[in-house]
Amino acid sequence: MRGKKFLMINLILGLLVISLIVFPLVTIKNAEFAGADDRATEAITQVDKNYKPWLKPVWEPPSGEIESLLFACQAAIGAGFLGYYIGLAKGRKNANR
Repeated sequence: MRGKKFLMINLILGLLVISLIVFPLVTIKNAEFAGADDRATEAITQVDKNYKPWLKPVWEPPSGEIESLLFACQAAIGAGFLGYYIGLAKGRKNANR
């Protein structure tokens, strides 16, 4: 009985995650999903037309897709390290009991 509850909760959570991803893509037509850096630059140039950035990037990815890929890889590596650490800490705590 407990396994069925667990499966049902996971199914509901999975559907909720999928709906959170799909809902903005379906409801917001012709939207531009820009990053925070782009929006910050736009906001600053609206306030001060003569604004010039202090630094320039060392390397810019050739396309937005590659930039998104690198960002996703960075997030995945960070999540992997975080998950590993939490699992290691829990394993050590359980071993000490």
